[in-house]
Amino acid sequence: MKRILKSPLLLLFIVLVAGIQQVSAQSLKEFFNSSEVPLTYLGVDFTKAKILNEVATNNIDIRDRQLPAINQVIINEPKKYDFQKAFSKTTVNNDIALVNAKNAKIDAEKMVEASSDAVHLKKTDIDAIVKGYDFGGKKGIGLMFIMESMNKASAEASMYVTLIDLSSRKVLLTERMTAKAAGFGFRNYWAKTIYEVLDDIKKSKYKEWKATN
Repeated sequence: MKRILKSPLLLLFIVLVAGIQQVSAQSLKEFFNSSEVPLTYLGVDFTKAKILNEVATNNIDIRDRQLPAINQVIINEPKKYDFQKAFSKTTVNNDIALVNAKNAKIDAEKMVEASSDAVHLKKTDIDAIVKGYDFGGKKGIGLMFIMESMNKASAEASMYVTLIDLSSRKVLLTERMTAKAAGFGFRNYWAKTIYEVLDDIKKSKYKEWKATN
C-alpha cells in the first residue's frame, strides 16, 4: 500500500512545483503585456559596488550621506526619474527603506579603490544579493538597481537592472547596463547614471525585454 501511495504523492508534488514556476513566468509575461500590473521600485543597492579612482573621498560620508541622498533624489524627482514611462506602468510604488538599511551596513573602508576592476559581478552574485533581502510578505514584482561600479576615471557606472518576484525573492530578469555620469557633486554626478539607464529602458530596452519574455 505504501508503494502505491508514493507515486501519486510524488506526482502531486511535481505538479505543485511546476505550478509555482509557471506562476512566476506568467507574472513576468503579464508584467510586460499589461500597463495595469503594478511595479514596486526598491531603490539602488550599493552593497557590492566599487567606487573606482575617486580621489580625496570621505568614505563614511559617502556611505552615510551620499548614498541615501542618491536614493532619495530619485524618489523626490518623479518627473525626471520617470519609472512609469520607462516601464509602461500606470502605477509605480516606491519602497527604498530596505535598500537604505542594507547600504547603511556597508564597510565604508572597502568601498573606494584605486583600480579599474569595473566588471566583477555575475548573475549568481545578483541572485545572492536578492536572496539576502526579507521583503516582509510583499507580493508582485519589484525593481532594484544593483550597482556594480562607479568609475570616476571613465565617468561611467555599471549596474544590474533587476526585476524580482517579491514573494519568492526570485530574480525574474537581470541585465547589466552602463551609463555616463555628469553633474555637480557626488549625488548628482552618480544619480545621472540612473537617469540615463532609465532613458535607455524607455527608448529601447523595455521593448527588447517584452519581445523576449
